[in-house]
Amino acid sequence: MRPFLAYEDKGADVAAATSSLPLVLIHGHPFDHTMWAPQIEAFSPTRRVIAPDLRGYGTSPVVPGTTPLSVFAGDIEALLDDLKVETCVLAGLSMGGQIVMECYARFPHRIRGLVLADTFPAAETPEGKRARGAMADRLLREGMRGYADEVLEKMVAPYATPDVKAHVHHMMTATPPEGAAAALRGRAERPDYRTLLTHVTVPALVVVGADDTYTPVSDAKAMHTALPNSTLRVIEGAAHMPNLERAGEFNEALGELLARADDER
Repeated sequence: MRPFLAYEDKGADVAAATSSLPLVLIHGHPFDHTMWAPQIEAFSPTRRVIAPDLRGYGTSPVVPGTTPLSVFAGDIEALLDDLKVETCVLAGLSMGGQIVMECYARFPHRIRGLVLADTFPAAETPEGKRARGAMADRLLREGMRGYADEVLEKMVAPYATPDVKAHVHHMMTATPPEGAAAALRGRAERPDYRTLLTHVTVPALVVVGADDTYTPVSDAKAMHTALPNSTLRVIEGAAHMPNLERAGEFNEALGELLARADDER
């Protein structure tokens, strides 16, 4: 039985009046839907914006063990059914971007636009699988705070504003270790989405922070090349979370993608 996801849903009345496509925002690891606060604020006045907490994160139920990307994607599909969303633009950052790719593999007929932010499509390497397994064990053993302290200035750039750093650190430390560990184990077994990208027919935006070391600009360029109908935006002055670090620039790029998707629907 699928857990019912917690989510924020804003702008439904506006969307009905304007016929704009809903925007569904999928957060990364180890965050929650509040990482999309600037985008919810910017776009909910003109369209419906839905931002769930993935299982194991935020206030959604925690399911220990292993959570493959296919399970996350199934949860998103079930949420769209529950909310009676027939088609949408689907956006994801980092792990969220990989969930978006899995969603496109499962139900492409419901997706009218893709946003792939600071993510990459390749399957995990053997070394990466071992590292994710070891990190999952560590989080269960030690909790989230030590990890959050270590990676904060890779998630966001060292020069990010104090309020952005505080928000990101709080999301990481508030994440249940069991949920984070389950996602790490599942993500280690993800498929390779590179061929899938070559078959995407809807408008796509590939966006990345210029100083992202987790998913560097070279990965974004490769995705942009693979996607037949895509735009690439490299955001200066940002690392792995440009939607928070440089929300204005990110929203500008996202707004252009949404306009394209509305026009081509």
